[in-house]
Amino acid sequence: MGALLSLAIGSFGIGMTEFVVMGLLPDIARDLLPGAWAADSDVAIAHSGWLISLYALGVVIGAPTIAGAVAKYPRHRVMLVLATALTFFTALTFVAPTFETVALSRLLAGLPHGAYFGIASLVASSLVPANRRTMAVGRVFLGLTVATIVGVPLANWLGQVIGWRWSFALVSLLAVLTMISVAIFAPDTPADHKASPLRELSALGRGQVWITLAIGAVGFGGLFSVYTYLADTLTAVTQVSPSVVPFVLSAFGVGLTVGNMVVPIFADRAVMRTAGLLLVWSAVVLALFPLMAHNVWLITLNVFLVGVGGALGTVLQTRLMDVEGDAQGLAAALNHSAFNTANALGPLLGGLAIAAGYGWTSTGWVGSLLALASLPLWLWAVLLERQHRAARRSGLVASTESAR
Repeated sequence: MGALLSLAIGSFGIGMTEFVVMGLLPDIARDLLPGAWAADSDVAIAHSGWLISLYALGVVIGAPTIAGAVAKYPRHRVMLVLATALTFFTALTFVAPTFETVALSRLLAGLPHGAYFGIASLVASSLVPANRRTMAVGRVFLGLTVATIVGVPLANWLGQVIGWRWSFALVSLLAVLTMISVAIFAPDTPADHKASPLRELSALGRGQVWITLAIGAVGFGGLFSVYTYLADTLTAVTQVSPSVVPFVLSAFGVGLTVGNMVVPIFADRAVMRTAGLLLVWSAVVLALFPLMAHNVWLITLNVFLVGVGGALGTVLQTRLMDVEGDAQGLAAALNHSAFNTANALGPLLGGLAIAAGYGWTSTGWVGSLLALASLPLWLWAVLLERQHRAARRSGLVASTESAR
């Protein structure tokens, strides 16, 4: 229990690092892009959305390169180094003087993200029986979801009261807490001397790995499309006061938490069926977002339901464990590359829709289309798995008959 708690604390710090900027885009744009803000505040906010995409790019780059390079080292030590790097790069955002330097610090802060989550997921799954792996991974992800309930709204409030930079100061302190919890409580796993970058790269030769990653990269983009511009939608469309925004952001986190507590129960029984149902769920609730955005109670309910769909990350993490073979570290980390590809894709497409004049609520339609676009990938994976099982059964029958 203590080991899983320490891993969850780590995911709490990383969740804060990833999501905190999403509620601060207007403040950052106003401070660091004054000319663009004066000319067109909507365009300035959409431009500042690149800070989210750059963090995501850091995850995409860092996850496979770091996971492959450190495969043969003790996981406990690697997680501690990654938590230290996260602390340093987040602190850089606090002191960065210009938009360009903030953007660079966000890119660097994303580098340790995927490798940490990938290793933490493997450690968590090794602590429980095989039929409870998704539940264990879900417990690790609960730290991230709690960050969206408590940490992100708190940082958003802090940014409104004394400035957005102090939100990153808070995140830096939480990153220090991550370092301490990993150092004290994370299990001291021995090094895998058989591991090597070459063995980890073998995951890239598996078709099911690529399809699973594509499902996450496309299907999860809708969640980020809506959540990135949610604070702006609430003030511009729902017309609530800024003090209400943190409470609606918390509803998203509650949805994520409920999803990561309930959905793994079903995923441990039928992982791909659960993934498919989550994609349909996301397509429907995201399509409802533009229709519910004008009422504060309806949009709060919708944001909660969108958050529940975030359990897709946990489900696909387990799916990768099933198809990755010996390349556990790289495949587990690549899951976070996929979801941060979605974190780059969703805000980019949502920002383009807003800049094109379709309005703040158009992010819901963008998100629904992304969820629908991932369903053919899911179906492809299911059909390939059935063909593989049928071929194995045929081979087993043939070998049995020849033995007779």
